[in-house]
Amino acid sequence: MATIFHNYIGGTWLPSSSGRTFEDRNPARWSELIGHFPQSSAEDINQAVEAAQKALPAWRRLPAPQRGEILRRAGDLLRARKNEIARAMTREMGKPFFETRGDVQEAIDTAYYAASETRRLFGYTVPSELPNKFNMTIRQPVGVVGVITAWNFPVAVPSWKIFPALACGNTVVFKPSEDAPHSGMLLVQALLDAGLPPGVLNLVHGNAEAGAALVEHPGVNAISFTGSSEVGARIGGICGRLHKRCSLEMGGKNPLIVLEDADLDLVLEGVLWGAFGTTGQRCTATSRLILHQAVHDEVVERLCAAARQLRLGDGNQEDTNIGPLINPAALEKVQRYVELGLKEGARLVLGGQRATDPGLEDGFFFKPTIFVDVTPEMRIAQEEIFGPVLSVLKVSSLEEAIKVANSVRYGLSASIYTRDLTKAFQAIQELESGIVYVNAPTIGAEAHLPFGGVKQTGNGHREGGWEVFDFYTETKTVYIDYSGRLQRAQIDTAQD
Repeated sequence: MATIFHNYIGGTWLPSSSGRTFEDRNPARWSELIGHFPQSSAEDINQAVEAAQKALPAWRRLPAPQRGEILRRAGDLLRARKNEIARAMTREMGKPFFETRGDVQEAIDTAYYAASETRRLFGYTVPSELPNKFNMTIRQPVGVVGVITAWNFPVAVPSWKIFPALACGNTVVFKPSEDAPHSGMLLVQALLDAGLPPGVLNLVHGNAEAGAALVEHPGVNAISFTGSSEVGARIGGICGRLHKRCSLEMGGKNPLIVLEDADLDLVLEGVLWGAFGTTGQRCTATSRLILHQAVHDEVVERLCAAARQLRLGDGNQEDTNIGPLINPAALEKVQRYVELGLKEGARLVLGGQRATDPGLEDGFFFKPTIFVDVTPEMRIAQEEIFGPVLSVLKVSSLEEAIKVANSVRYGLSASIYTRDLTKAFQAIQELESGIVYVNAPTIGAEAHLPFGGVKQTGNGHREGGWEVFDFYTETKTVYIDYSGRLQRAQIDTAQD
């Protein structure tokens, strides 16, 4: 009999108020049912927000280093449970075990980093323009934060949001993706076992109905969202209308530029990992390979030969390189883009079809796919596919490569391979992206550095690093006048 899971609201595990549930299945073996999760509604969201509001006064008054101690203990628990959580995550969303271990490790690193930052929630002291007056700023929590995350990093990405939000003294209502609810629950359980008080973190499962209710709830002060640009745009509009703080981390169409002087062995390793790691289901995936004409043919030939050796399969099998796509809709989307690329005139040199080898028939496996003769205006070079599909474009110079790289509506991550320091710095300056890698692929963020993009990838905020703590705090300016008399600031007392 399948396991039945619940929401966590105000310190209690509860079914949805309606009793509705949805199924969570293994994308590598779709007949395998992981469990039933609550299909939550606005009523469940309302209960969770009320619990978060009730817990907020005591949590925000708790000294920040004590909040940090709970986060540190959560990091210790995640470390102890790394393999257990990673195995469950692979079963639920498909990427290989060595990748899901890395997913948990990101959460561990983020827990320790956020814990340390609770001793560095700095304000400023500045001189006053008047005598016997002291000026300073302090940082205070925003309030109740709604967190909505995607399925592809179901432990790491929520940790980027939840840990700093809690460190700053906020309370949280967390809605994980309906494609990875169990992984989100395991993250929450680690925080609860670390001693997080009831109501400080509330978990509500469900689909877009629950997500919309969370965004629109008047008791939620801020929203942090990871997902598509289309959904993010709608969330941003709602938050603007309701005067809510909003952080959006959305799509990408990330370029990897290879110049004629690049180390091609290093390029090959980077492209294979960037394009086909997580089955291409990363917002930072290398989806465009921009090759200088002098190395184009050699790179394509070597890349196809290497990609043919990648093994598709269940990610919990140790020799698997690439897992499945997440669900039937993802498989259909990738197939549509392959057909579109052929129709647009691109040449398919590898893959392009579902993998149905023995042992793969019950999963959503798609062969690593490479298109050449791609031009910048083609939809496969412009739109986020979110699958193992790489578009190769040929250029004749660094200037052309940068122009092609910048020709999309996204701006998350970009990469350049070159031995020329001058060209590397030119690319760093001119690429329109929030992240630039030199001689490394477009993936590989670290927990203590800001993560995010420009254009339709984001709305100006960053996950991770020191900048995320600005999002989860309000600045309060404080003036202390100890002169014993009225002093009127900003009154022009200068003599002509």
